[in-house]
Amino acid sequence: MTTSLISSSTEKLPVAIIGAGPIGLAAAAHLIKRGETPIIFDAADQVAAGVRTWGHVRMFSPWQYNVDDAARELLESHGWQMPPKNELPTGDELVGNYLLPLAETSEIAPHVHLNSRVTAISRRHIDKMKDVDRADTPFVIQVDQEESVQRFFARAIIDASGTWATPNPIGADGLTLPGETRHAGQIYYGIPNLLDEDKQRYLNQRIAVIGGGHSAINAILELEDLLTEYPATQIHWILRKGRIDDAYGGLGNDALPGRGLLGLRIKQLVDAGKIQVHTPFYIQAINADSTEDADGGLQILGEVPVGAADTIIVDEIIAATGARPNLSFLSELRVTLDPAVESPPALAPLIDPNQHSCGTVRPHGEAELRHPEPNFYIVGMKSYGRAPTFLLATGHEQVRSVVAGLTGDWSAAKDVQLSLPATGICNGSIASIGEAASVVGKEIKNTLKQVVAGDVSSTCCVKDTRVPVATVGEAQPASSCCGTTCC
Repeated sequence: MTTSLISSSTEKLPVAIIGAGPIGLAAAAHLIKRGETPIIFDAADQVAAGVRTWGHVRMFSPWQYNVDDAARELLESHGWQMPPKNELPTGDELVGNYLLPLAETSEIAPHVHLNSRVTAISRRHIDKMKDVDRADTPFVIQVDQEESVQRFFARAIIDASGTWATPNPIGADGLTLPGETRHAGQIYYGIPNLLDEDKQRYLNQRIAVIGGGHSAINAILELEDLLTEYPATQIHWILRKGRIDDAYGGLGNDALPGRGLLGLRIKQLVDAGKIQVHTPFYIQAINADSTEDADGGLQILGEVPVGAADTIIVDEIIAATGARPNLSFLSELRVTLDPAVESPPALAPLIDPNQHSCGTVRPHGEAELRHPEPNFYIVGMKSYGRAPTFLLATGHEQVRSVVAGLTGDWSAAKDVQLSLPATGICNGSIASIGEAASVVGKEIKNTLKQVVAGDVSSTCCVKDTRVPVATVGEAQPASSCCGTTCC
């Protein structure tokens, strides 16, 4: 993969893509399909670096939702074969069987610049204040490459840098806690590889998992396997939710059975008393354990309902508290974001978790992702700001629409078609996969194995009924419930 400075001529400049992850590489495939030249920057030393950090985790969306159409066409022109569409890949399988081969195609590889951190973007010779000729002036991209700073020029920018590298702090108020930085050596942000490279760190330890989403659930399920082998291991689950049931998701109603079974398994562990659940627990500080028997532990201090323990003593913390966009290198561009969600304003009402506990992600593309800065777009997980409801399929349709707009095909840009599997989270009672609520222990794990093999179908509810509307592999109509979650 080569690196070279780009001419500042405005006649045929490339479209710059920030991030060589799933959505950035899909954007490159769409640009190439339309005869454009991409230039891709990534701060890491390998493509899909974010995915690799959770490579041991099995996704709950099958292959059919994880492969972009333009990327598939490009790969198939090189003899690539699509994996079985209903199988659930791990992060490592997503990289090895799809993203790495895509990045290594002769059409994309020459345009990928690794170890290249974008630190600032502006317009050539004009700053944020200037209006004259703004739309016709090339972007200038400042990039740290090893020990040098380089400048590149582009006619458009697609920011697909994601949010995984900027995790949220642990504080219940969104702030870094007193003691959080000081004790960072005992905090892991994300999903550690508990059964392999990180195993020694956690066995027979008191561990707090903080967060109420699927990342937290994945971490706890791996800890449960560790607990089976090392029974002295203690698992604390800290959430801000008013009810633990709110963390289980759609269970048997979920049109992605892998996602539904995560909720089923965690519910079974909670019901069996294998996890100490603390909710609602609003963390206020992290201190070194000062009790008489302290041995390098931590005190997690929180505000809790009357009568509940307000201090939890642990050895390690796994922070699965979500992530937020890094906006620091966009300060010289005219970017408008929703004040709460931190997504483009037109997109925010469609994904705001304060409003959409039960509802689909509506089709959206170039129009909803547009900013006051001409030819600049934020796509993928970063386009969702702080909202945790992103699927790869959403990002694929985003970049298809955006690239169509950038190449002047406004009819295709406006023709946005987004079909996503429903979560099955409704206000009514929960349906089941073969009365899945009663499935426990080995039966859940056996069912999960069937899901991985693509053998299990699911129903989801329409509005507040239990009318089956689809099986795995079929798109959900806009009227079905509910929203989606990341991965």
